[in-house]
Amino acid sequence: MVEIKGLNKDYGTVMPLKDVSLTIRDGDVISVIGPSGTGKSTLIRCIDLLEKPTSGQIIFNGEEITAKGYDSKKARQKIGMVFQSFHLFGHLTVIENLMLAPMDLLKKSRQEAYDKGMELLRRVGLADKALSYPDELSGGQKQRAAIARTLCMDPELILLDEPTSALDPAMVSEVQAVIRDLSRSGKTMMIVTHEMEFARTIANRVLYMDEGGIYEEGTPEEIFEHPKKEKTRRFIRRLKVLEAEVDSKDYDFIAFGTELDRYLMQNDVTSAGKYRIRLVIEELVQQILLPQMQEPKIRITVEYSGKEEVCNVSVAYRGEKIDIRDPEYELSVAMIENAAEEISVQDAEKEEEPNRIGIRIKKTQKR
Repeated sequence: MVEIKGLNKDYGTVMPLKDVSLTIRDGDVISVIGPSGTGKSTLIRCIDLLEKPTSGQIIFNGEEITAKGYDSKKARQKIGMVFQSFHLFGHLTVIENLMLAPMDLLKKSRQEAYDKGMELLRRVGLADKALSYPDELSGGQKQRAAIARTLCMDPELILLDEPTSALDPAMVSEVQAVIRDLSRSGKTMMIVTHEMEFARTIANRVLYMDEGGIYEEGTPEEIFEHPKKEKTRRFIRRLKVLEAEVDSKDYDFIAFGTELDRYLMQNDVTSAGKYRIRLVIEELVQQILLPQMQEPKIRITVEYSGKEEVCNVSVAYRGEKIDIRDPEYELSVAMIENAAEEISVQDAEKEEEPNRIGIRIKKTQKR
């Protein structure tokens, strides 16, 4: 379907794509992952011709769409893009947003465009919002409407650029459900995402991007369980384990909370799961341990397994052992117990942080 040969994109001060070559086969569902700034969004924007490659070729269904003089509108009739910021026209109703391109580009009649639009709104669960305006919708509803609008053109290839990154956590699952349904329809799709469990479960191929190109590619199992290259291994390792050291009573817990939220989002942890993990760490570290330490040396480790949907939180510290069962901490411990399946207290005298508290977080079912 798509063949990319020696693609380069140079902005002058930065070159996110260097000699990228890739074949997208009919029916592929490809997840594109990697650190920020490694060219993931640039790659799919080049495929949709929203960005003009500096050099190289993109061949779509046997035709070079990067050739000089090629009409980009022709490619966009068969290549659909879903943006992270929706790009709906605020002055048009939802159904009017869906009807616009089919009437303008495909020359469909108003009735044909309306019928197709309503069919797709029913598919994404928004038929009752057809006459609403975008500012009357939630973020998740806007993104579902944007996906339906893309489908109105009946594209052969659908590109999605971080489709859930602009959404509140509670709305992410509703958009993911629509995309999962779409992936089972046989459509060829390429999805840039930072939500790793989603990337793993939806795709038949995963591209890890780094060093200006496709650093490693393979099946979800190969990339997430058995990566071959060092940077891929490091990236996947960071997804699996988050570590932080608290070495001061003035430790920046807001910055840590931001990093924790990013880690949990990357691993597609449910909203209830995120709440329990944050609560356990805040109560154990900030309410119990830190107030008792003059010179704190605490190591926090959060390890989430997407396969088993299990999260273990380990808090290890130096100094005198603190009895968390002391009645002084009764409220905090009660809150921790409510969020935990298991709590263990260990002594490891030979280790740098000899006192260790392990907590297994209660599972929550994904919607």
